[in-house]
Amino acid sequence: MIRLQSYVADRFVDGTAAGRSFVDPTTGAVLGTIDSTGVDCADALHHARTVGGPALAAMSFAARGALLGAIADALQARRDDWMEIARKNSGNTTRDASVDVDGGIATLKYYARLAKGLGDTRMLIEPGADRLAKGPFEARHVWTTRPGAAIFINAFNFPSWGLWEKVAVAIVAGMPIVAKPASGTAWLAEAMVRAVVAAGVLPAGVLSLVCGSAEGLLDAVEPFDCIAFTGSAETGRMIRAHPAVLAANPRLGIEADSVNTALLAPSATPEAAAFERLVEQALAAVSVKAGQLCTNIRRILVPAGVEDAFVATLATRIDDLVVGDPALAEVTVGPLVDEKQLRAAFAGLAALAPETRTVRGGGIPATVVGADTAQGAFLAPTLLVADTGAVLSAVHDVEVFGPVVTVIPYATLDEAVDLAARGEGSLAASIYADGAEEAATIAARLAPLHGRVLVVDAEVGRGHTGHSIVMPQCVHGGPGRAGGGEELGGLRGLRFFMQRTAIQGSPTMLADLAAKATETSL
Repeated sequence: MIRLQSYVADRFVDGTAAGRSFVDPTTGAVLGTIDSTGVDCADALHHARTVGGPALAAMSFAARGALLGAIADALQARRDDWMEIARKNSGNTTRDASVDVDGGIATLKYYARLAKGLGDTRMLIEPGADRLAKGPFEARHVWTTRPGAAIFINAFNFPSWGLWEKVAVAIVAGMPIVAKPASGTAWLAEAMVRAVVAAGVLPAGVLSLVCGSAEGLLDAVEPFDCIAFTGSAETGRMIRAHPAVLAANPRLGIEADSVNTALLAPSATPEAAAFERLVEQALAAVSVKAGQLCTNIRRILVPAGVEDAFVATLATRIDDLVVGDPALAEVTVGPLVDEKQLRAAFAGLAALAPETRTVRGGGIPATVVGADTAQGAFLAPTLLVADTGAVLSAVHDVEVFGPVVTVIPYATLDEAVDLAARGEGSLAASIYADGAEEAATIAARLAPLHGRVLVVDAEVGRGHTGHSIVMPQCVHGGPGRAGGGEELGGLRGLRFFMQRTAIQGSPTMLADLAAKATETSL
């Protein structure tokens, strides 16, 4: 039986209570326990600020990038171990686990290269000076490291990527980390941190991990800290309203619920390449990670004239999916992460039922390969159809976090944009149109509603990373109900962890200041 530990103040510590169990979602078997009772979160944050923070702040951007490269190497050396843990604890197929494990390592490597390019300075300065008076009095804007700690509270669906994509940006910015993974899948995060600690690649105090409840973590927040949360909108609201957060006013970034949209262009026909490209992405939405991606397609908007053909085609493709034990090569859809998530998915489906009809799935699969539906947290890939979207509510509001999509017809592009807006802000949208001009028109209209818009036209074809895949070069986050946060995006991600300051003075002083910095636009 595995007993996960927290890593705080540069040592692994046990919780003092029995804790909660975490399981293999394929079999329901208990894998181990997790508990943070008695872990001093205030001391962990103090140690990060006073030990890890100064160590990172004294390093150049290039040196911080070297740290990320060393972390990536330590993790890459044990990739097979991480893939196995992802299968056992998250129910991931090999493809699913790669998205999480390889995605985390690749993001570390990307930011390692980015930091190397910033050179041997510790400060960034924006291009150009602003003249403030007739005399020699100007201003320039600089970015410097904040003297706080980065607090990460992560969701269950990406225990690797969710941790390391945040760690990568924070370390480049010079900020130490105290991370709290979701308890149900924390085994992978804890094992990876153990490997990094064993490799001895980080200065003391730079990385801490709280395994279990975050009780006490927010109580100890201070003004120069940064809190990055990924999870439900309900928990996000609790964090925003926490008395210590309100009093200290730290940076707060939230990535919450998102009823993401895929849109087939008005001109598309069943014979169009765009039609096929959307079918492919819709199929991925009900298979990759069993639909448990925050950026996953939830609503599919199609022209009313092609609705029947699209539903029939997608239903046929869904019939070819194989649900079961993710250890088996033929299995394409694994279980949800645990029984709790399965119950939540059923509750969401019940909310959608009055507004939709079920074409495929909608419940526990009739059969699964190599597993028992009575023991595992299996949900059949589900295709729902709404006869109209204009007068409905739940289809625009309820995110079923599993292999579930809803097809909604529209009559005009104006109606399609209005339906997309009913999601009240989302992380991602995708557009499928064979013509670049039509695609660009739609993209401009959807952009204000989303943090990222994937546009697949004839030129792109299959040469794209997919609706749900978050790339480190692009910002990740979304407006409104998606949380209003933003992370990644290359150097743009540094904005959250660093302080921009207007330095006013003489041109000579500003030139001396610039000589100590790397000039770049964030």
